[in-house]
Amino acid sequence: MASEKTVLGIESSCDETAAAIVRIDEEGRGRILSDVVLSQVAEHAPFGGVVPELAARAHLHHVNDIIRRAMEGAEMDWAGIDAVAATSGPGLMGGLLVGMMSAKAIALARKVPFLAINHLEAHALSPALVEGLSPPWLLLLVSGGHTQLLAVEGPGSYRRYGTTIDDALGEAFDKVAKMLGLGYPGGPAVEKLAASGDAARFSFPRPMKGREGCHFSFSGLKTAVRTAILGLEGLTEQDRADICASFQRAVAETLADRLGRACARYRAEHPAETSPTVVIAGGVAANRALRASLEAEAAAHGFHLAAPPPHMCTDNAAMVAWAGALRLAAGTKGDPLSTPARARWPLDPRAEPAIFAGVKA
Repeated sequence: MASEKTVLGIESSCDETAAAIVRIDEEGRGRILSDVVLSQVAEHAPFGGVVPELAARAHLHHVNDIIRRAMEGAEMDWAGIDAVAATSGPGLMGGLLVGMMSAKAIALARKVPFLAINHLEAHALSPALVEGLSPPWLLLLVSGGHTQLLAVEGPGSYRRYGTTIDDALGEAFDKVAKMLGLGYPGGPAVEKLAASGDAARFSFPRPMKGREGCHFSFSGLKTAVRTAILGLEGLTEQDRADICASFQRAVAETLADRLGRACARYRAEHPAETSPTVVIAGGVAANRALRASLEAEAAAHGFHLAAPPPHMCTDNAAMVAWAGALRLAAGTKGDPLSTPARARWPLDPRAEPAIFAGVKA
């Protein structure tokens, strides 16, 4: 590229309102100049999960201030912005529209490119920004809305190895936490309580473990947790801790099994790589116990495990700006202002539907 480029990114696909500014230099290296995230956890906690209409209203209320704070944090004025990138899917339509319309308005007023970014691609490419990695790598994306294994070849080039046929793993954590009365979000609460629990007390299933392929399933595991809860005469704090520990171990073994199969496939498709990398991203990737299990499985297959810092695993705008910066550096002229929001937007549209017991995902 002829010169460095600076991109404003906006993220509003779920319950974080975020804006960030990222600069890409002539060598393709990225630098985060500012990164502002406003969580809506407090607003949604009473409902045990994200309420789409409340999320959209909160985005609308806060987005301008968040953008202003990002600009001030980077000590930037509008003349220094070369493009505006916004998450355009997949996600909650109301939230996506708030972020996209804000980005489009800025792009139109400042006469700079508007870049429509796939939220999954932003996660997939973030290791190049924060870890200095260069594709290809194997990605395990585990969040509230997505559980996928993908081969990341580079911007715009992905092959899906596996996906969930029912619930995303983050959703499973939230529902288990809700059943145990632990509040929302569930992931951190389950992890904290699991530390004092007996992981061997409850024999929960390891869904899909040992099966061919790389797909996931978590609905049966949730049902087993519910059955265990109903079988107890009242829940003590130790009961809750033991259930959390047993659930977390079942998840860890399931993820490790699926990852191992994906590593084998990736090895077969990339025989020239001597030191391949597994990247884990998404909110669930912040769980330390799961990270340890995945790191051991990756090492057993000769892979190095890379995980962005916890604040980059969850939804943020720096990864959105970075995905936009990579496109800008590659010579894109931007996307039309008529580009629509997309509730669903697969990274690998060629991937066959996941099929198990007559269920397609």
